[in-house]
Amino acid sequence: QVQLVESGGGLVQAGGSLRLSCAASGSISRINVMGWYRQAPGKQRESVAVMISGGGTNYSDSVKGRFTISRDNAKNTVYLQMNSLKPEDTGVYYCNLVIAPRVYWGQGTQVTVSS
Repeated sequence: QVQLVESGGGLVQAGGSLRLSCAASGSISRINVMGWYRQAPGKQRESVAVMISGGGTNYSDSVKGRFTISRDNAKNTVYLQMNSLKPEDTGVYYCNLVIAPRVYWGQGTQVTVSS
């Protein structure tokens, strides 16, 4: 089993920054993908940023240039640096880890951006 523990969410004013962390523990072998998703109230969960094992990254158009995903392999931890936050970034952010063929999700951390 793999456990994902997220931290770093909170309340911030528009234009501010937050840094999310997701630490993975348990039976971790080769991680294929680590990433972040979010779900706003009344909307479907969407991909925000992902990083594949080779280091390549992909961002949603709505966060490009503002968010940065990074990873500490020694700590099995993935980060999401969020700058220039907007009210529309509000939602529950979920960490995602793929160790093929299994997919794991964190419990979610709330991010609220006030205008």
